[in-house]
Amino acid sequence: QVQLVESGGGLVQAGGSLRLSCTASLRTFSRYGMGWFRQAPGKDRESVAFISGSGATTYYAASGQGRFTISRDNAKNTVFLQMNSLNAEDTAIYYCAAGFSSLITGWTMSRSYDYWGQGTQVTVSS
Repeated sequence: QVQLVESGGGLVQAGGSLRLSCTASLRTFSRYGMGWFRQAPGKDRESVAFISGSGATTYYAASGQGRFTISRDNAKNTVFLQMNSLNAEDTAIYYCAAGFSSLITGWTMSRSYDYWGQGTQVTVSS
């Protein structure tokens, strides 16, 4: 059974930073595009960032452009999301997702992904 396990969430003050990690039990991890999504209370889930299987291609939603950095370590089956200059609007549950295609053209859509983690809470205090 495939598992994606996120970690690194927590409570941080506005202007602070957090680094999220997601480790996947996928045998061919490098063949999966990986995405980060988030869902704030009362809002729909939204895409945050995407990285291709090789790590050569990354995409960001406007909300995180310039503040968030997605990266991956294929040797450790792990994808990261470095989040800087956090603000209250970043408060949400953050999910990682894996899609069986190295480069997912529909990276912003939940249905493009095959596996999901359970989420990690990020709370930014203002």
